[in-house]
Amino acid sequence: MEIKNAAIIGMGAVGTVYGYALHRKYGSRFGVIAGGERGKRLRENGVSLNDEYFCPKVISPEDEDAAAAADLVIVSVKNYSLGEAIRDIRNCVKDDTLILPLLNGITAQEQLQKAFPGNRVFYGLCAYVAAVRNGNGVTNDSYGVIRIGDAGSKELSPDVKAVIQFLSDAGLDAEFSSDILHAVWKKWMINVGANQVSAVTGATYGRLTLEPNMVLLHEAMLEVIALAEACGVPLTENDALEYENKLRTYAPDGKSSTLQDVEKKRRTEVDYFAGTALSLGKKYGIPTPVNHVLYYLLKSREEMY
Repeated sequence: MEIKNAAIIGMGAVGTVYGYALHRKYGSRFGVIAGGERGKRLRENGVSLNDEYFCPKVISPEDEDAAAAADLVIVSVKNYSLGEAIRDIRNCVKDDTLILPLLNGITAQEQLQKAFPGNRVFYGLCAYVAAVRNGNGVTNDSYGVIRIGDAGSKELSPDVKAVIQFLSDAGLDAEFSSDILHAVWKKWMINVGANQVSAVTGATYGRLTLEPNMVLLHEAMLEVIALAEACGVPLTENDALEYENKLRTYAPDGKSSTLQDVEKKRRTEVDYFAGTALSLGKKYGIPTPVNHVLYYLLKSREEMY
């Protein structure tokens, strides 16, 4: 399949970074799906990345014109906005549209596949994107890497190859993952550990490496590893230790996205981090006491604002 045009929904930190690259390369062949006030703001003001404003084409969710259909739809919203995003992208999804979710957690692909049973919905994730959203736009110093794959195949399919080519031509680092479930679960494990512990304690990456925080982070990730084993995903403690060693190389003053959400009094994705862990723990009879505490501490923080 040749991808001639694409659309993205979700212009937060990650969506803005990738939207900038795709708009710069493809122009009118790329659009942002946004309705209501969001769409109006984008049309009137554009969006800023590293103090550079750009004005991508805006596609209204209400546009039933077949010209609005896309060969590729990238979903880059927060998990709690996925239901709304599914409604908003329907008029852009045609029979052979490919769908690439770049959400945190392990539940988005299944939800999108259920909503669009006749379409190819990949597993996808982005890593090492150093993007921060602020009042004036987004600042970023790395595109990071996008990993894409099919859960049922370790072979590079023509469709995945086409998506990788489309993204790579825009200057993005996109790669095929032959074990995408492991990659998605590993990122979720890191979110459950580092993001939640940092959000509860207020710890920057540098302070996360101190013993009290590291112990809590490690124990939260061990619970995910036990859940992964029950779900047939080959996640191990070595994966956790590998991340913990890498964490020591991060900018000491850097902050996780969940800590940034708490500081800005925004809703967090705790329901899709610890919340999912609690749900799976109940399903498989696996204790998740650390995530139980993290869940209710973060929900308490959210209730305060």
